[in-house]
Amino acid sequence: MKIIVGLVAVVGVGLSSACADVGGSGAAGASGASVVVENCGRSLSVAAQPRRAVGLEQNATEILLSLGLADRMVGTSYQTDPVLPELKSAYDSVPVLAELYPSREAVLAAGPDFVYSTFTSAYAGDAAGDRGALGERGIPAYLSRFACEEPADGAATVGFEGLFGEIEEVARIFGVADRGTDLVARQRARLRAAVEAAAGSGERSVLWYYSGTSTPYVAGAGGMPAAIGAALGVRNVYGDVRQAWPAGSWEQIAQRNPDVIVLADLTRGGDGDSAQSKLDFLRSNPVTSKLDAVKEGRFITVSGSSMDPSVRSVAAVEQVSAGLKELGR
Repeated sequence: MKIIVGLVAVVGVGLSSACADVGGSGAAGASGASVVVENCGRSLSVAAQPRRAVGLEQNATEILLSLGLADRMVGTSYQTDPVLPELKSAYDSVPVLAELYPSREAVLAAGPDFVYSTFTSAYAGDAAGDRGALGERGIPAYLSRFACEEPADGAATVGFEGLFGEIEEVARIFGVADRGTDLVARQRARLRAAVEAAAGSGERSVLWYYSGTSTPYVAGAGGMPAAIGAALGVRNVYGDVRQAWPAGSWEQIAQRNPDVIVLADLTRGGDGDSAQSKLDFLRSNPVTSKLDAVKEGRFITVSGSSMDPSVRSVAAVEQVSAGLKELGR
């Protein structure tokens, strides 16, 4: 979720869903032949395997880098977390177009032949610009199936099957389908192990605390935290709110009194972004300091990027799984 520019609107939850097929894909291979994919209500034509791609934010960039495509990128932007250590060298080789989203002019100046984002807000008028306008210039603009401009055009639920399907589709577009298959297989194995490790931890109620202190932004019934919770068998205390990232209130949170608080660790420097700033606030505020989870130190920290569909999301399952197991001892 990117509060600075806009919120991602996604609905539903599930570890497994049919959304792996949402978006569709034409045949792609090492031949470099033209590919057409159905992407968020548009037929996206990719004339040849991209050689000058731009990742408009960190999650899109890390998917591309995880597929070994650094040498086929001409830009990245909007870093919210420290880059994954295994991707740091590759990330450093890619030009940074902007601290937040690049402007349309900055994107065009990079001369891309493919643009990718996992957030709708990246294609706003004050950012990279409309996807259709980019397409008219011969630049395919791919958008995550979880962030379509019209929700009906995207995945019906947010879950790992849809995430893995997106990774494999992007790999096919670039002609590296085997890398996509391998990456997804490794992610599936890690996910399965994390879920198995959490078995027997008991049902816990969880608050997924993303950012903010005066107004806390938390995870509702939609989005990746809900999929993570469903996989691990935990109950979201805001699971009755049909929004991915609703604005909560501390009075409501006190009434719901979660067993465990999962803290998103963001490095943007905003109000309540870092895990430490969240901890400091929770322990000092007269209302939140009385929460059972705060009094007993029941906290689990994950990266902010992992709370959105990304290559980090499986790591969040692993971290929450391990945290629940530790807290259950």
